[in-house]
Amino acid sequence: MANQPTNTPNFTEMSHTPPPPPEFSGEISAGSKTRFPNPPETYFPNRPDPSNPDPVTLREQWRFATRQYGKWYSHAWGTAILAGISFFALGWFIKGGNPLTSFKHADDDHKAKGD
Repeated sequence: MANQPTNTPNFTEMSHTPPPPPEFSGEISAGSKTRFPNPPETYFPNRPDPSNPDPVTLREQWRFATRQYGKWYSHAWGTAILAGISFFALGWFIKGGNPLTSFKHADDDHKAKGD
């Protein structure tokens, strides 16, 4: 029984040193779109126009942009006002009266105290 082999590994087998990391050559293929500090060529996902468009096109784009901004601005204000009115109505419903205490009159305080 003393000559049976054991399944426990040897200490030298357990002390495994990791392999050295691969060396970086610094070369990047032209097709890769990875970002390194010094890429070989600059990559623009949305290239700028080679020349400025004519004034008619610029005027049309400017008018479209101002109309869109005005539409979004008015929608934002409309949404904010609607939300304010909705929360005020919800507060009125929950409280059973005016949720803003600043609208109380001085006469109401005297009536409540019994003066």
